[in-house]
Amino acid sequence: MEKPVEFQSEGATLRGFLITPDDHIGRLPLVVMAHGTSATIQMVAIEYARAFARAGVAALIYDHRNFGFSDGEPRHEINPWIQCRGYRDAMDFAQELPEVNPDKLALWGDSYTGGQAVLVSACDARPKVIVVQCPVFGLSAPETLPSRQTMDQIQLTLHSGDVGGTPETTTGPIPVVSPSQLAYRSLLAPVQAFRWFIEYGGRPSSGWTNEATRVIPPTPTAYSPFLCAAYVQAHALFMVAPEDEMAHANYAVTRQAYDLIPTAKRWYDIRGGHFGLLYHPSERFDEAVSVQTAYLIAALGA
Repeated sequence: MEKPVEFQSEGATLRGFLITPDDHIGRLPLVVMAHGTSATIQMVAIEYARAFARAGVAALIYDHRNFGFSDGEPRHEINPWIQCRGYRDAMDFAQELPEVNPDKLALWGDSYTGGQAVLVSACDARPKVIVVQCPVFGLSAPETLPSRQTMDQIQLTLHSGDVGGTPETTTGPIPVVSPSQLAYRSLLAPVQAFRWFIEYGGRPSSGWTNEATRVIPPTPTAYSPFLCAAYVQAHALFMVAPEDEMAHANYAVTRQAYDLIPTAKRWYDIRGGHFGLLYHPSERFDEAVSVQTAYLIAALGA
C-alpha cells in the first residue's frame, strides 16, 4: 500500500509516500528514506522502499525540501543541514503514525544522504539502524580529529544553529550533470553521473530538473559526517563501491569513517561503481536490496 503523506520541515511542506505491506497487522518497523544529490523519490529509491515493504518493513520516503514533490524555496537548493533536519522532522512525523512502531526506526541514505544519515544518527538516538550506500565522506579525512566538543557543536548546529549560506559558500545555480566538463561545468562531473541522471531524471514522472545550488553554511564546525562517525548510535550497514567514480565518495575515506563507528556494523562491497545499484531492474539492484532488507529485518527485529 502506498499512501501520500506530507509533513512540515523548516517552514515548508515535504511530501512523499508511506509504503506498507499489504494486510499488515500491528505496528511496523519503519525506514525513513531520502535520495541523494538532487534526485527525486521516483528515481529508483522508491523501488528500494517497495522492496522493504514487501519484506515487512514500512518505508517513509520523501523528497527533500526544494525538490520534487516537496515545497521550499529557493528551488533546487541543497543545504546539508536543512536536509538533515528533514530526516529529523520525518522521524517526528513517523512516530505519530498508527502504522509505525516508534521504537523501531531506521534511516536509509544514498550518496550525499548516506553521510547525512550518519550525522543524524550521531545526534539522535531514535534510529536504531542506518543503511547507507555509496556514502559521501569527502575527498580526504578532515584534519580536525573527532571529539566530544566538536560533536556537541555539530549537534547544536543541527538542532538550533544558523545554517544560512553566504555568497562565498554557495555554488550555483549550476547543471547537476553535463556530457562534457569542457563545454559545461556541472555539480557532478563523472560521465556515469550524467548517464544515470539523464536516464532516470529524464523520465516523465521523475520531477527532476538538471539544476542545483549547493550551500555549505559557514557554521562554527563545518558539516562533516566523518567527524560524527565515532558517535553513531545505531547499528550500521555500509554498502560501498570499490570502483566508486565520485571523488567525494572516496572509498578509503569511507573505510576510515566506518572504522570509527562504535556500534554493531557491517561493511559490504558491491561492484558497479557509484550508480550501479541505482539501475532498476538489474542484477546489482537485486543484490543490494537483498542484503539491505536482510540487515533491516535482523537489526530491527522485524
